[in-house]
Amino acid sequence: MIFEQIATGGCQSYLLGCEATRAAVFIDPEQSQIDRYIGLLNQQGVHVRYIVDTHTHADHFSASRELGRALQAPVVMNRFSPAPFADMRLDDGDMLIVGQLRLHALHTPGHTRDSMCLVADDRVFTGDTLLIGGTGRTDLPSGDADALYDSLFGKLLKLPAGMLVFPAHDYKGRSHSTIGTEIAENPRLQKTDRAAFVEMMQHLDLAAPTHLTEALRTNMNGGKTVAQLLAEASARVPFISHAEIHERIGGNSQEIVVLDVREKDAFEAGHIPGAVHLPRGQLELRVNSVLADPTVKLVTCCEFGKISTLAAATLRDLGFIRAIALDGGMKAWTEAGYETEASAA
Repeated sequence: MIFEQIATGGCQSYLLGCEATRAAVFIDPEQSQIDRYIGLLNQQGVHVRYIVDTHTHADHFSASRELGRALQAPVVMNRFSPAPFADMRLDDGDMLIVGQLRLHALHTPGHTRDSMCLVADDRVFTGDTLLIGGTGRTDLPSGDADALYDSLFGKLLKLPAGMLVFPAHDYKGRSHSTIGTEIAENPRLQKTDRAAFVEMMQHLDLAAPTHLTEALRTNMNGGKTVAQLLAEASARVPFISHAEIHERIGGNSQEIVVLDVREKDAFEAGHIPGAVHLPRGQLELRVNSVLADPTVKLVTCCEFGKISTLAAATLRDLGFIRAIALDGGMKAWTEAGYETEASAA
């Protein structure tokens, strides 16, 4: 068996493959690790047959859709998944064949309605249904403490005690556990009475995940994350350094226009000398009146260099093909000690 566990903070993703055929499956891939995954595939010399999300993640961004496109592999989820981009949907008891490996799907709702686990030989990939020393929370969209009780005590914990447990998250650096260890030591599993278990799960009082809305929006509906938008814009937009801009404006060069896309108050408090002000929110509507020459070299700037990157990409789409972005934004400009000018109130 080919097996790789890839940690991204507390998120755990897995590459599982057949040694004989070099066929493989990715389980719960994370958005920021796509390049690493592809490098790992090349290193291992495997071909990915499936990409599986064990459930709709609410605390990180799934790479399944983008990775599926890159590798031309189907995205697999439970049949209750709301994701429109899932190519294959599994019922309880369905099986994926990966070379000589057999992965059996267990529908284990509770953390989410579409939660499932994958059983492969001596191990089970539990998603967020069962964690090491814990369980998935049930207070997020489609969570159900009663359903989680049934999934755990009526199904998952009936697997052999020696079966290895590989969850989708672990924040303490642990790689795996076993079913027997979790039955004996997991504090939440000591509440074997249904009412006591449900009562406990309903009063955990956990903080909401940092990226809850964005993660659900992208993982449920196939939308893009802000990071993806920035990455796509960065791939189409050149950048310019603070030192280069400082040298050019210092020489009173007319060949370049600095376009400050921050809001009015920020611009008036201090901007690059000679900069033209056009807030990002008004860019498409006012650019033709503010910038008469579409052939001029434009340098967009904002506070941190992110909004200006998106603005430069938009300007290129509008036909300002020499639009570029200032690397680092005004914060880095002032920290470097370069001069600014303020507008009169």
